[in-house]
Amino acid sequence: MPRDSYDATGKAVLWRMATPDHLCPFGLKSKALLERHGYEVEDHLLASREEVERFKRDHAVKTTPITWIGSEMIGGHDDLRAHFGDPLPDPDAASYRPVLAIFAVAALAALALSIGVFGTPLTLRAAEWFVAFSMAMLALQKLQDVESFSTMFLGYDLLARRKVGYAYLYPYLEAGAAVLMIGGVLTWLSAPVALAIGSIGALSVAKAVWIDKRELKCACAGGNSNVPLGFVSLSENLAMMAMGLWMPLRALGMV
Repeated sequence: MPRDSYDATGKAVLWRMATPDHLCPFGLKSKALLERHGYEVEDHLLASREEVERFKRDHAVKTTPITWIGSEMIGGHDDLRAHFGDPLPDPDAASYRPVLAIFAVAALAALALSIGVFGTPLTLRAAEWFVAFSMAMLALQKLQDVESFSTMFLGYDLLARRKVGYAYLYPYLEAGAAVLMIGGVLTWLSAPVALAIGSIGALSVAKAVWIDKRELKCACAGGNSNVPLGFVSLSENLAMMAMGLWMPLRALGMV
């Protein structure tokens, strides 16, 4: 179809792959994005690999989906987002979003559990669960790729630089301490572990960021994250230290 034959008024033309073995997710996203912006979408499905390759040759494009608005070829899904003023974020840009998302979910889970157990969200146990859930979720991020985590962790952790094995052991220590703290069991084990790894982590972050003035990425959300090393990382470690001190006092009935 000639490009100049497309109707430019409130109408978009979309060509996307929909073969028996692959429904292109970016094609679906492009269609939804166009409809969200009020366009009537003339939706063309490329039902075979041969049709896809022929379309790419005919229109001198390297991929699908492709959108036209009027006679203007907008391009693929990323180009379409940019056209509407909402480009994809830079994948290499620093972002606190992974850690903040974990903290938010951990807080909501702790409050919900507190309501279920005690009938109210605002309890000391909810605060303990928040820290423990956060530790567990952060450990899960690290355990997805321990090798990548260890590589990033070795960039700043003081103990790991002396004992490389600690970088591989850390996610398991954090996860184990978190699970025990959630259940409130074996405090004699979980509390010292949390206190130790939290103290070492806090000292490491403080030295790297505020003494050595280094700009690094934090391994707290795993080795593939772009979370800057800084206050958020320090807060995580301080929270573990606090739990390491608080849990034994509570278990002994001293608080």
